[in-house]
Amino acid sequence: MAEPQLDVKKPSVRIQSHKENDFIEVELDRQELSYQNLLQVSCYELGINPEQVEKIRKLPNTLLRKDKDILRLQDFQEVELILMKNGSSELTEHTPSLLDKPCYNSNAAKMTY
Repeated sequence: MAEPQLDVKKPSVRIQSHKENDFIEVELDRQELSYQNLLQVSCYELGINPEQVEKIRKLPNTLLRKDKDILRLQDFQEVELILMKNGSSELTEHTPSLLDKPCYNSNAAKMTY
């Protein structure tokens, strides 16, 4: 008997690293697709603290910044979490994490593509 199909989106996620290139697939409920949900689920699955994440990048070179960006992700699209560098500079130490920054840019939302 086949499993019922869940209404989920499945991006492939990894931590940016020179040592490890493997991705994991995470399942995001399509009814709850948001930037924060992607961040929380990805960090949980990868075993890291969301406050360690500086940026989220859709490979090869697109920063994800808001909920609309997450809605456009396709199943198995590759996403990379870029972690803050600990103690590398005074600026980095005082940069707010993604949880402190608003993830919605009203000016970007008005742009047409």
